[in-house]
Amino acid sequence: MNRDLTIGKPETVLWKFCLPLFGSIIFQQLYNIADSWVAGRFIGENALAAVGNSYEITLIFIAFAFGCNIGCSVIVSQLFGAKEYEDMKTAVYTTMISSAILCAILMLLGIIFCNGLLNLIHTPKEILSDSKLYLDIYIAGLPFLFFYNIATGIFSALGDSTTPFVFLAISSTSNILVDILFVAGFHMGVAGVAWATFLCQSISCILAIAVVLKRLTGIHTDKKARIYSGKILKQITVIAIPSILQQSFISIGNIIIQSVINDCGVGVTAGYSAAIKLNNLVITSFTTLGNGISNYTAQNIGAGILSRVKSGFKAGVKMVWLLCIPIVLLYLIASKLLITFFISVPSKLALSSGVHFLYIVAPFYFVVSVKLVADGILRGAKLMKNFMIATFTDLILRVVLAEILSKQIGYIGIWCAWPIGWTIAMILSLIFYHNGPWKNNIENISQSQQ
Repeated sequence: MNRDLTIGKPETVLWKFCLPLFGSIIFQQLYNIADSWVAGRFIGENALAAVGNSYEITLIFIAFAFGCNIGCSVIVSQLFGAKEYEDMKTAVYTTMISSAILCAILMLLGIIFCNGLLNLIHTPKEILSDSKLYLDIYIAGLPFLFFYNIATGIFSALGDSTTPFVFLAISSTSNILVDILFVAGFHMGVAGVAWATFLCQSISCILAIAVVLKRLTGIHTDKKARIYSGKILKQITVIAIPSILQQSFISIGNIIIQSVINDCGVGVTAGYSAAIKLNNLVITSFTTLGNGISNYTAQNIGAGILSRVKSGFKAGVKMVWLLCIPIVLLYLIASKLLITFFISVPSKLALSSGVHFLYIVAPFYFVVSVKLVADGILRGAKLMKNFMIATFTDLILRVVLAEILSKQIGYIGIWCAWPIGWTIAMILSLIFYHNGPWKNNIENISQSQQ
């Protein structure tokens, strides 16, 4: 069901729109969590380290898929808010065609260079072959990753966050069952983990695209929409490229950090692999909520209602902080239990390194969540330069500090790089948000909420 985000009380609108998005990303992350859990529980610590090690490289591909998602989503949101339905459909078709070409190029590059990347990040010899195997299968499934992300971006742009939630709930639950079947039942090892993800994600992708196309046919236009537009592609690219660069450089930064972690040994790598899954569950969830706020911002700017942006920011911060409270408490109180969820019999080093990561990083979720809400508004308003400055500041600080502090206090120093980078980047994002085009808008907010 399509939803107009330009009417209704902003806080109520965002809660109704963003909570299904939050649920969706929880199930999306279950794909990766299930992979790590099955690998650690049914194969061993080395398998968990191999899947976690490969995951950092897969984030590069996810960055491009995310960029296509957000680029399409913001433009479609603005066109939907402005009721320019013909151009809106053209934006969808243009994204699909362009993304297919981009995906093919990335698959070729992945086949050629992934083995070299694994060696570049100092992958331990005992997990190298399993890491390579996992990546090969993952790359084969890139088309499904790309087109599923495009579909979810379109759903969000149309104000529908429920449909992708339903798809992900079913496919993620299925993924866990198929993971266990392939690994514990068929004894396929790390390959079973990868093939389970491939199978379930492909099914959810095909269904999502089919529903998107059906949904578009139900939106009436006076003329048939064009299949491709270079002008609209340029508009999408203006949003997509900074988002791709953001996620790509974050991934590259994480790969550099992974190489520093790998030098600490398999135990620390395994502990980090477990802890980073838990961390990414939270960060990706808040990033997705930020994307929802981007859609909200874009629709309201498209409709010319700037005053609702301020109300959306306040509502967004309130929402993420309410979600932070139980997550932070869980990670601090049950850290050992959560790490052993991934590794049935962890080594002392694997357990301590994973627990220390959660102790150091979790309290700062209150900080990074505010940054991601502000970033969502900056993206929705097409203020990509400011968005990029805040993002790259965080990344550069984390990479440099991880390298420096690891030499001083070991892996604890690497973990400390996260909260420092987040805090400084949050300050920058807030400054950019407060100086946005809505700063001096005098429109009566109470009237816009009617």
